[in-house]
Amino acid sequence: MGAPVKKHDEVDLTVDSLAFGGNGVARLNGFVVFVRRGLPGDVVRAQVTRVKRGFAEATALELLEPGPNRVEPRCSHAGICGGCRFPELGYEAQVDAKAAQVRDAFERLARLENVPIEPMVPARSPYEYRNKLEYSFTETPDGPALGFHRAGRWDEVMPVQRCHLTTPRGNAVREAVVGWARSTELDVYDQAAHEGYLRHLVVREGRNTDQVLTVLVTAPGDLPDPNGLVEALRTIPEVKSIHWAINDRPAEITNLPTDLLWGEEAIEEEICGLRFRVRPNAFMQTNTEMAAVLYETVVEFAALTGDETVYDLYAGTGTIGLVLAPHALTVWGVELSEESVACAIENASLNGLVNAAYFAGDVAEALEDLVPRSGAPDVIVVDPPRAGLPKKALARVAELNAKRLVYVSCNPTTLAANAKELVEAHGYEIERVRPVDMFPHTPHIETVTCFALPD
Repeated sequence: MGAPVKKHDEVDLTVDSLAFGGNGVARLNGFVVFVRRGLPGDVVRAQVTRVKRGFAEATALELLEPGPNRVEPRCSHAGICGGCRFPELGYEAQVDAKAAQVRDAFERLARLENVPIEPMVPARSPYEYRNKLEYSFTETPDGPALGFHRAGRWDEVMPVQRCHLTTPRGNAVREAVVGWARSTELDVYDQAAHEGYLRHLVVREGRNTDQVLTVLVTAPGDLPDPNGLVEALRTIPEVKSIHWAINDRPAEITNLPTDLLWGEEAIEEEICGLRFRVRPNAFMQTNTEMAAVLYETVVEFAALTGDETVYDLYAGTGTIGLVLAPHALTVWGVELSEESVACAIENASLNGLVNAAYFAGDVAEALEDLVPRSGAPDVIVVDPPRAGLPKKALARVAELNAKRLVYVSCNPTTLAANAKELVEAHGYEIERVRPVDMFPHTPHIETVTCFALPD
C-alpha cells in the first residue's frame, strides 16, 4: 500500500510521542509521519516535506489543539532558534519521552528482553546549565550581533538577546564582544558569499571555579583593535583567558589553533573533587553539574575494590578515567586525539594521580600493544562518539573478556546495536542501564550501561 500523502500536502495530525532526534510521531491511517515542532498530544496542521516508502516527514504549520504537557516557554526565541528543540514541552514530559526512547532502543531496535532499565536521572538545573556555547556573527541594522542558526536553517543566523541555557555571566560575555565588534565597524562573514571577517565566538565557563575562556574566530587578516577586545572582556572579572583563531575555510569550524591575546592559556573546572584544565579545544561535558552525576554513575557501575586494572577507552581529556583512578589499581587510557591525550596527562599530574597513564591511538589497533604492557583489564569503560563502537573496535574490546564493561553512550540507537552484539555474540549480560538527562530542551540523551560476563 502506498503512502497516503504527497509532498506539499497539508494534513491534520495528532502527535502520539517523540522520536529520537526530537520530532513528533503521528500516524495517518497507520502510516507514520514525523512532525517537526509537534509535541505529544498536539493536534497540528502540518505540511509534508518528504515522503519515503515507510514514513513521511512534515513540519507543523499551525497548532490546532495543544497537548497536555505543552507550556509557555521561558525563552523569547523559542520555536525560532535552533539551539533548543522543544522548550515548549514541560520538563517532566521531556524526561519521560527520553526514557521511553531509551527503552524503545533496547526493546524494538536491539530486540533484547527484560533489560533492567532504571528511571532516568533528571537534570538538576533545566536552565543555565551549559558551560560552553558557540555563537555565530550576523549582521543587523544596529551592526554585528551574535546568535544561533534559525531552526532548520543553516544559512540564517538569529541574533540572541538572552540565552537561558547559559548563565547571566555567559550572556554578558557575548554582549561585551558585540559591543566591541560594533565599535570596530568590522564586516560579518557571509557564509554564502564567503566574504567578511567576523565569524564566531566560543565562550567556555568553569562553573565550579568561576573562570571564563573566550575564543574569537575570524576570517584571515590582522585583528583590528585586539586591545579593545581585551578591555571589553576584562570588564567581566571572571574572564581569565582570551584567544583568537583564524578559519580560512568555508566550513563553520571553531576547533582551531589559537593565539592567546591575554591571560592564561587555559582555565580550570572542578568535577567530583578533581580539577581539570580546560583549553580552547579540549573536550569536556557541557553540563558540569550533570557530568558529576554521570561520572558518579560510572564509578558505581564499575564497582571497583582498588585492585582492578581499568581500561578507559575513548578517554578524551581523561575525566572519566581520572575519577575512577582513586578507586582502582591502575587506569590505562586510549584516545585518538593527541591534544586530548596531552590534556589527560596534564590533568593526571594536576591531581597527583600517579596510577593513570594515557596513550594516543585508534582503540582497535592500540589494544594490541596495550595488553602486553598493562596486563588484561578487569574493567573496561568506553565512551565512544555518537556513531558508537565500530565493529572492529567492539570485537577487540569483547575479546579482552573483562569481567565488567561500562558503556557511556550519547546515542541510544547506536548503543542498542552494540548492546545486541555484546549480548548475542560475546556472551555479556546487561546488569543495569541508567539514562541521565544532561541536556534539557534538546533531544540528546546520555546512557550508562553495565555489561558483565557471567561467573
